[in-house]
Amino acid sequence: MESIDNLKLGKVMSRTNPYLFKAKHVLTAEEVVRSVVDAHISSSEEGIFGEFLEGLAIFICGKVYGDRKSSADGIDLEFEKDNIIHIVTIKSGLNWGNSSQKGKMSFT
Repeated sequence: MESIDNLKLGKVMSRTNPYLFKAKHVLTAEEVVRSVVDAHISSSEEGIFGEFLEGLAIFICGKVYGDRKSSADGIDLEFEKDNIIHIVTIKSGLNWGNSSQKGKMSFT
């Protein structure tokens, strides 16, 4: 609720493509506000869920390998298994990396 209380329509509209509303057939002020609030709530839910998944992965890693969240910037986990140190960044959602990052990955 605090996040919605701090939501400013003018600031949101300065970052929004006005043609998007036309494409979505949003015609009234009420529809604009509803669309902005719905999008804000949806992105907030995704962020909360992503943070939950990251915390869960760190917790499980700690229980299984006795390690914890990495102190390195941009790295979420570091753990050792079979004398190999694994460095992990946790991402959730569809946009977890750009095309060059995905292209450099080795899937075995």
